[in-house]
Amino acid sequence: ATITFQNYFRMYDKLAGMTGTAKTEEQEFIKIYGLPVIQIPTNKPIQRKDLPDVVFKTKRGKYRAVVKEVERRHATGQPILIGTTSIEQSEELSHMLDVAKIPHSVLNAKYHEKEAAIVALAGQKGAVTIATNMAGRGTDIQLGDGVAELGGLSIIGTERHESRRIDNQLRGRAGRQGDPGSSQFFLSLEDDLLRIFGGDNIKKFMEKMGLDEDEPINSRMVSNAIQKAQKRVEARNFDIRKYVLEYDDVMNQQRKVVYEQRRRILEGENMKDQVLRMVDTIIEKGMQTYADPKLYPEEWDFAGLLKYSEKYFLAPGEIKLKEIEDMSREEVEDKLKTIAHETYESREKSIGSSMMRELEKAVMLKVVDSKWMEHLDDMDMLKEGIGLRSYGQRNPIVEYKVEAYDIFEEMQQAMMETIVLYLYHIQIRFATDPEEPQQAPEAPKAEDHLKGATAHYVDENSSND
Repeated sequence: ATITFQNYFRMYDKLAGMTGTAKTEEQEFIKIYGLPVIQIPTNKPIQRKDLPDVVFKTKRGKYRAVVKEVERRHATGQPILIGTTSIEQSEELSHMLDVAKIPHSVLNAKYHEKEAAIVALAGQKGAVTIATNMAGRGTDIQLGDGVAELGGLSIIGTERHESRRIDNQLRGRAGRQGDPGSSQFFLSLEDDLLRIFGGDNIKKFMEKMGLDEDEPINSRMVSNAIQKAQKRVEARNFDIRKYVLEYDDVMNQQRKVVYEQRRRILEGENMKDQVLRMVDTIIEKGMQTYADPKLYPEEWDFAGLLKYSEKYFLAPGEIKLKEIEDMSREEVEDKLKTIAHETYESREKSIGSSMMRELEKAVMLKVVDSKWMEHLDDMDMLKEGIGLRSYGQRNPIVEYKVEAYDIFEEMQQAMMETIVLYLYHIQIRFATDPEEPQQAPEAPKAEDHLKGATAHYVDENSSND
């Protein structure tokens, strides 16, 4: 079974969270979870200086500028944390710092076992640390002696992320608990975010100014364009998550129904009444199919009705066609229900009431679980192809809801029919060794009945016997 994180979290009666970067996702929290975002003031005033972005034409020019900035700050002893978006980027920068003979540490997925030790030293005087966006998040980097006087920890970002939240996480590694610090992003028009979502206007602007790859542009206009690009990406990603959730909401309603059915079976002591109601429903369905009240009695197919009933509960030849030919529709239905109930009582008497109750629960659980798994596969297949309906000017979500309901109803019907088939046809045999001394039998368990049981019918709705 599968469930989205959103629906998993919404299963809780009480839901809350705490993070330092929720404000940028406020609308999503409200729309998906109905949760407001409350911003708590910092314990101490923030002293970190967030400097404007610096943009270059090429990645090569950007990396050279980063190395120069590291050299300048490292010469004063100020600790520096360089944030990258990938392991490859961190290794490329590490190589350039090696060439510049600047000692540094690399913190990425390759060296996760050293993460704690590297982060602990990142705020010491003269420390230079390269970290991917996943490494060391939320860690209080303690400043070493004399570092506050040098301006605190300097954060250098080498690329904007698709989400402002991750950028804020990088910035937030400096200036914690009122410490001084600074942050600045070094970008290029070749970065994924600018290349895909807004680099054209900036590129034209830079070409108009005649800047080469090593000349930066430090402009509020550029920073605003980058923020707009990030907001567009965030909106697109939110729409994708919302789209997935709309599909899962359909599954979630079905999931609740099936899980509630399963819970009632597990907690119920006597499922006999429910089984007999299933039998009555099957008989009523047969009457509707073979003796539709909208038709004339001469058009009713009682022979087909008997064959249908023999599939579920009626012994072959137990009722002859001539016995019911002259009966009314209501009399035939009552006769079938009476025989079905008497047959079930007879089976219970031969097996024993306690064993029958265990058998009912075991069979019902087995059928519900197997049919639910088949249903999940059917729903996956439906979801894979439903998007094509948009070419026919149809709303895929609406189409999905309609067809999902039909498939769910079919599954519920198949569950009911299979449960009745099992309980009326299953034969229980327990293997015993005559050479072993007979001991007092233990109370049988539900699963024991199914292990020693054989069913003499073919389930037309399943590939299994």
